[in-house]
Amino acid sequence: MEFLLPKGDYPTSFRRSLLVVLVCVTVLVCTDQDYYSLLGVSKEASSREIRQAFKKLALKLHPDKNQNDPNAHESFLKINRAYEVLKDEDLRKKYDKYGEKGLEDQQQGGRYESWHYYRYDFGIYDDDPEIITLDRGEFDAAVNSGELWFVNFYSPRCSHCHDLAPTWREFAKEMDGVIRIGAVNCGDNRMLCRIKGINSYPSLYVFKTGMQPVKYYGDRSKESLKNFAMQYVTSTVTELWAGNFVNAIETSFASGLGWLITFCAERGDCLSYQTRLKLAGMLEGLANVGWMDCGTQGELCDNLDISSSTTAYFPPGATINNKEKGGVLFLNSLDAREIYQEVMKHLPDFEIMSATSLEDHLAHHRWLLFFQFGENDKSSVQEFKKLKFLLKDEHIQVGKFDCLSSPTICNKLYVYQPCLAVFKGKGIEDYEIHHGKKILYDIVAFAKESVNSHVITLGPQNFPGKEKEPWLVDFFAPWCPPCRALLPELRKASKHLYGQLKFGTLDCTVHEGLCNMHNIRAYPTTVVFNQSDVHEYEGHHSAEQILEFIEDLRNPSVISLTPETFVELVERRKREEIWMVDFYAPWCGPCQALMPEWKKMARMLNGLISVGSVDCQKFYSFCHQQNVRGYPEIRLFPQKSSTKWMMMTVILPFLRYLPQVSIDLTPQSFTEKVLNGKDHWVIDFYAPWCGPCQNFAPEFEILARAVKGKVKAGKVDCQAYGQTCQSADIRAYPTVKFYPYQGTKVKCLQIATYLIINVQEIYQKLQTF
Repeated sequence: MEFLLPKGDYPTSFRRSLLVVLVCVTVLVCTDQDYYSLLGVSKEASSREIRQAFKKLALKLHPDKNQNDPNAHESFLKINRAYEVLKDEDLRKKYDKYGEKGLEDQQQGGRYESWHYYRYDFGIYDDDPEIITLDRGEFDAAVNSGELWFVNFYSPRCSHCHDLAPTWREFAKEMDGVIRIGAVNCGDNRMLCRIKGINSYPSLYVFKTGMQPVKYYGDRSKESLKNFAMQYVTSTVTELWAGNFVNAIETSFASGLGWLITFCAERGDCLSYQTRLKLAGMLEGLANVGWMDCGTQGELCDNLDISSSTTAYFPPGATINNKEKGGVLFLNSLDAREIYQEVMKHLPDFEIMSATSLEDHLAHHRWLLFFQFGENDKSSVQEFKKLKFLLKDEHIQVGKFDCLSSPTICNKLYVYQPCLAVFKGKGIEDYEIHHGKKILYDIVAFAKESVNSHVITLGPQNFPGKEKEPWLVDFFAPWCPPCRALLPELRKASKHLYGQLKFGTLDCTVHEGLCNMHNIRAYPTTVVFNQSDVHEYEGHHSAEQILEFIEDLRNPSVISLTPETFVELVERRKREEIWMVDFYAPWCGPCQALMPEWKKMARMLNGLISVGSVDCQKFYSFCHQQNVRGYPEIRLFPQKSSTKWMMMTVILPFLRYLPQVSIDLTPQSFTEKVLNGKDHWVIDFYAPWCGPCQNFAPEFEILARAVKGKVKAGKVDCQAYGQTCQSADIRAYPTVKFYPYQGTKVKCLQIATYLIINVQEIYQKLQTF
């Protein structure tokens, strides 16, 4: 490829890259019926909708409840299999693209839970509207939206989690509108919970942008939970009196904010302290909240014509001493939620742009625009008025545009129904349409990501042709959940490749002809166009693997072999050459999982061995001739050996065929080079008879290759040089120590022992030094 991309540093998963075990599985369940039809959901169903549909069917069709039906077990296996596939983002993508053929290498067990489990333990909070069940794909977007979140990490099998559930529901209703209450099912999201360090259930954490997550350790009563959460509601309630009243009102009005004030008099009830504080949190950034004691501020209350306890909202510009003419909103409720809703209705709507001013606005500022069709469009939600405040730090303005006032503009932007889009401050053509959930936190996350990334919406007018600049184009459908999950990852990747590769998305439900022209048969399909070269991305939906894919296009590490080149390069290889070849099929799940690691390994061992791959879907007859029995199948073709090839079920053993990179040290060279030298050293202290040492030896060679040029790697034989190891305070084998040089030799750092010996963790520790 002609374009140059930054090589980047990919220092993760070295051990994983080389410890790939090929597993053969037996297909136990097979059905001709569509998985979506089995569960009674549409293809655009969310994870929550899929869980709810499965639970409903499980309670009805479970064999425990149908003991007289001889087909109950087989029927339940089918819906259980459908659920297991559709709840998993990667499996769902493969199923959508290849059907059941794409799942043939995925284990399909015959186990399921009891009816009691599905009735009482499955998806504890799925039916609670005030509690938002977060999955892996939406968690980060939610907690980084700028809102305050209190999240319950639970396991469906945990009795304490079930004990907490009624209290958590009451707490969620109490705090609705003040903070977001979330829940994460760690049974379905094990990786997310592991990443977040969750090691006990239930674990309750507060999340807010700009601060570290805070774990709750108190008792699990509603009042204690509420008191803890309110500590992180940073809004304040101001006591107003004659000395500060006029200045506070005028200052607030000048900044465009009104005041919600509760007046406490002898007659009537005024809002409690807790209710005022909740309202301050609910209206943060939208209105100031205050209170006045009419017992001590009688003259001021008389001037405002306040004779009994009441609550009033004073919008900006209101005449505070004449309630009849100033547009003041008096509220009779004592309920925080009701007051909040009335104030939100009273707040001004977003600016409506005209066709004549649109281009000028978009050329100079970042905008989040709601496209509507007519003034009576009901797509707007009162809560969206918080967007101005939540997007203020990103300098994103919020507005509306009526497509009925100028259909030409909306047609040009491919807007044919109510939606919202981010314009990045570079004109009307640099924009991205939102395809996520129409809820506040998702819109905020989208807007923040989009303005800082380089992904744009494509159509026939701006679709890449034969430009010199390469493009990555994501062909998708908005109803497709895996498509929506991929979009944030594309935005992350685009920031790393700015100036090297352009990113765009094409909605195939709008531009069906263009998608057909490029033979798009499944969503999402992600393709790199580099002049006449076209490369389809088949990896997982992560920014890291997209970057890996682009890096491999720029500098291929794995040679794609045909039957002819296999004979020429592998079978007729020179005596000193070593080859490793992966026989795979594009639809095979384990093959897809292996490929990124396969490429990483090939780059790491470049110059030492040659790495190739054979597409057995494309060259089926050839693979059959080679007696390939399953995918992926990895074969090692060693140097200077009568062995033609050998099957590699575990890849590490091939390292014995490679030259050693680490240096064997004697007591003299250890003292001269490590203790008194001017290089960083990582040392493996071992004994030849030690089993764990023998197992770790090839992994230490991986580490030595990974740090080559930055840190030198050495080995000390503690059986031969016991005194040296004793002086180094070695008490077990193997032990790895780091000897850094910082002008002078500093004290060594022990970074691994025989109890915890993980090459990836060692590498990460060296990187942080």
